[in-house]
Amino acid sequence: MKQKMGFCTSADGVRIALAESGEGPPLVRVANWFTHLDLDRQSAVWRHWFDHLSDGRTLVRYDPRGSGLSDRDVDDFSLERWIDDLDAVVECAGLTRFPLIGLCQGGAVAAAYAARYPDRVSRLVLYDSYPSGAYAAGVPDRLTQQARALAGMIEVGWGRKTGAFREIFANLLMPEAGKDALKWIGEMQRRSASARNARLMWDAFNHFDIREVAADITAPTLVFHGRHDAMVPFEAGRQLASLIPNAQFVPLETNNHILLPDEGAWATFCRELDDFLEPEAAADRSASIALDMLTPREVEVLDGLARGLGNDELGDLLRISEKTVRNHVSAIFSKLDVANRAQAIVLARDAGFGRH
Repeated sequence: MKQKMGFCTSADGVRIALAESGEGPPLVRVANWFTHLDLDRQSAVWRHWFDHLSDGRTLVRYDPRGSGLSDRDVDDFSLERWIDDLDAVVECAGLTRFPLIGLCQGGAVAAAYAARYPDRVSRLVLYDSYPSGAYAAGVPDRLTQQARALAGMIEVGWGRKTGAFREIFANLLMPEAGKDALKWIGEMQRRSASARNARLMWDAFNHFDIREVAADITAPTLVFHGRHDAMVPFEAGRQLASLIPNAQFVPLETNNHILLPDEGAWATFCRELDDFLEPEAAADRSASIALDMLTPREVEVLDGLARGLGNDELGDLLRISEKTVRNHVSAIFSKLDVANRAQAIVLARDAGFGRH
């Protein structure tokens, strides 16, 4: 599947690589480590994820700071910076309201973003994620010790073609993987990030803590977690779902942190994900049909509404009377089946109006 790649600039000047693939309503995949926009399409680790998330949707994804095709010379990997990066990506993609999917540490970022910007996130999907990292307050000592031990191994073993760390990392991520996937795990390590950045990211991820903001999430939320995930304990996913109001929780019968395409849990994940996102797709299709009913003049007026122009400003811009503008606005409300200006603006901006 083809993709369009480009770059945007985050709040602190770091350039973030992003890509769009597929066609249809948007789905934003929040960055997690161990990715590379160009290699994901080929790798046995991420290829099936890339293909399914792009099927019938416009998938927007990006490489995290310090890895992949994004800027590598980075020191700040804090949660705040990751939220800034996501904000820059959706702004560059021209999105105003959209569903988010976050995997592992990307789920923590997605949840924090949804809590901060409830008007932007329409639906939230979290996979094998957690409410707090192993270095956060109140986490059991054994988990903290395990995370610090793995941090040291990352620093000395990341990206090596052989060695104990490569085997340990592969068994944590995909214990049931075949030779092809295991080969790609090593290759993705080497190509996605330096050992220095991998260690810095690991330490930052383990400081993430969204426990205090999870209750602020208002978007419908679906939480997946592998029952025997060795990278992020099942209990972390259960706790995360319990903190988010009305979140749905779907246990997955798998030993893998990253699902393989031939396991039953992958089929379950795809089915549940598609069912959860379908109302979003149906609304998008209905909106497209309604927009097709507008006359060229009504399209111009709707674009003005999306830009925040008042009736008098629209009249001056289009060289028509304010009364004529009001008539067009009434007709637009009727055709789009909206009750007020605010609803029309949201629908228009979701469809791409008002960007210029």
